[in-house]
Amino acid sequence: MLLKGAVEAADQLGVKYMVGNVLSSDVFYTGNFDGLMKWRSMGVLCAEMESFGLYMNAAQAGKNALCILTVSDCPIKGLETTAEERQNSFTNMMKVALSLA
Repeated sequence: MLLKGAVEAADQLGVKYMVGNVLSSDVFYTGNFDGLMKWRSMGVLCAEMESFGLYMNAAQAGKNALCILTVSDCPIKGLETTAEERQNSFTNMMKVALSLA
């Protein structure tokens, strides 16, 4: 239900989105991208470090959870957003999430 609501909210807000699996890892910047490329070949959209904790805490509390991500960096391509860009450009993700509250 949360995913459907987020997709509907993104559509209504005109926010570009992707739905799919992500890799939750405790190591993000390894310098070796062979592992990431294997996950990517299996359709995994990105790697991040927080969703495991979010879903584990939700499961233990008997609550529903949804991980909504905005991509900030692409280590494979060497792309990074600046601190200012992070501060000012992630509002679409917040608007989608707040519409579910």
